Amino acid sequence: MIDLYTWATPNGRKISIALEEFELDYEVHPVNIGAGDQFEPDFLKISPNNKIPAIFDRKTGRGMMESGAILLYLAETEDRYWGEDRWQTIEWLMLQMGGVGPMLGQAHHFLQFNSGKAPYAEARYASEAKRLYGVLDRRLADRQYLSDSYSIADMATWPWISRYEWQAIEWSDYPNLKRWYLAVADRPAVQRGYDVPTHVNPIPRPR
Repeated sequence: MIDLYTWATPNGRKISIALEEFELDYEVHPVNIGAGDQFEPDFLKISPNNKIPAIFDRKTGRGMMESGAILLYLAETEDRYWGEDRWQTIEWLMLQMGGVGPMLGQAHHFLQFNSGKAPYAEARYASEAKRLYGVLDRRLADRQYLSDSYSIADMATWPWISRYEWQAIEWSDYPNLKRWYLAVADRPAVQRGYDVPTHVNPIPRPR
């Protein structure tokens, strides 16, 4: 049994989707980041950086923070979802951790929540979102998934793309990424994991 501390964000959904894909038993502990639950002392014992998601693996007695590290831990302990090449999978996982997540997160901040307040920042992060979409689209031009077969790199990246409505994206420019996005969205484990810790909205589906 794994204790999952999470909220309905792209980073949180990475791990709930992964736990469903790995078919692991887990208990959900909602951490309402809007109410400041991430600063509670008990949560900080597991996640000193006061960020979700975090897990505690009752079998091994190990607590883990940082979504990328958790995905690597699950892949290592279960020896699954490494894609066709382990280092290739890690490479694309790191792109998500260092590029897709942080840059699209900034796009959300300036384009969705603070529109009109910082034109330079809006232009910068809208442009970077489009650049990253282009990187992913080119990667998927001749393969079904980021590491050829479905892997933790896809689990990490997909939840961030599922917020495309906040990123000023025109899907007609990224047909390969759209095909990938919809294929991942159709996976039953992704659909279950998307609604953890609670249903917020149906999975967005571009037309």
